[in-house]
Amino acid sequence: MTRAYENIFYQSPDGLNLYARVYDGQNDKPTLLCLHGLSRNSADFHSLLELLPDYPAISVDQRGRGRSTYDSNVKNYRPDIYCQDMFALLRERGLEQVIAIGTSMGGLMTMMMSSSNPNIFKAAIINDIGPEVDPAGLKRLRGYIGKSTEFASWDAAAQSIKAQGPDIFPEFTHKDWLAFARRTCEEAKNGTIRFAYDPAIQAGLKQDDPSAVPPDLWPLFDGLRNVPLLIIRGETSDILSAETATKMMARHPDCLLTTIPKRGHAPLLTEEAAIEAITSFLEAHA
Repeated sequence: MTRAYENIFYQSPDGLNLYARVYDGQNDKPTLLCLHGLSRNSADFHSLLELLPDYPAISVDQRGRGRSTYDSNVKNYRPDIYCQDMFALLRERGLEQVIAIGTSMGGLMTMMMSSSNPNIFKAAIINDIGPEVDPAGLKRLRGYIGKSTEFASWDAAAQSIKAQGPDIFPEFTHKDWLAFARRTCEEAKNGTIRFAYDPAIQAGLKQDDPSAVPPDLWPLFDGLRNVPLLIIRGETSDILSAETATKMMARHPDCLLTTIPKRGHAPLLTEEAAIEAITSFLEAHA
């Protein structure tokens, strides 16, 4: 059975209409706040949340993604603004503490939110991101994010997404890539398929603009020092290196690391190794 969720809209501090999926769960379980990557949306976490039915959860569309309003001021497409949006959402929902699950950019947001509000997270899961970001991965992202491409069909969209990084999911079939496309794309009014985000979100990826990845993230990572932490890394990730993950483990006093075989950036979090690590971590810290 597909896990049901409620569609909600809320206001950002600067007045944008933002969207989130809200999943019910057991009252004695903490809420999971699911934060997606740069070009993704709330659909990224649905399959994971179906495997965690006891946990209430909120999975968001950051501004400019999915069903959230596109921002006319492209300078607002940066993680610190997204974090303020998340604090507004949590205030509206009456949540003083949650468990974060942050993929890529969502992991950066997790660090930033904890640094500005040390009590906001009961625990945190960071998926394939760290205080040092591999330049090779950033170069790859710059190569395709923000391109206003339209596709004639869902099959064409799936083929294009596969071409962006076929080694990320080497075992994917065409059916898997098609499902991936349906999570990350949408159908336009003219019947074509396009990515479900404002192409302007790529502004922060410009080589002379550090807003997408601040120059020194280690102080932000230290903001999670008192938060139990699970790091998930794709074995072949070009964003989070094995060396950086090892440094994170050495620097954090309550940290676990799980590496997902045959995965690049970023694991889906529904892989067997990921589910085992996440469920065990939540049982220990929820």
